[in-house]
Amino acid sequence: MKKVKLARLPDRVPVKMQVTLPPDLAARLRDYADLYAETYGVREEPADLVPFMLDSFLRGDAGFRKAMRENAGKEEGSSVADETSLSSSALDSSANDEVRELRKQPRLLERPDEPSE
Repeated sequence: MKKVKLARLPDRVPVKMQVTLPPDLAARLRDYADLYAETYGVREEPADLVPFMLDSFLRGDAGFRKAMRENAGKEEGSSVADETSLSSSALDSSANDEVRELRKQPRLLERPDEPSE
């Protein structure tokens, strides 16, 4: 078999997950969607924003990124490590305007009735 320079593409089939949210979190997600609509003039459903919010959270979690790098180093040469590095490089090189726009959004302030961490 001939080799090509381009590595095998990562799995791009979306995975549907169902989650159950407490009422207060569901309300805050609706509030966030409202603020998003005010900011950008485009209304998006909270469920459509959540994947980008999770991606932003995971990209911003230094401990998680470090653990993934260490885990990939331990599994050097395995298909899991290859897929992990391939997926992250594909994400890093993507020009996804929606993700960039979501990253520019202001963060919501905590509600006064919620304890701060």
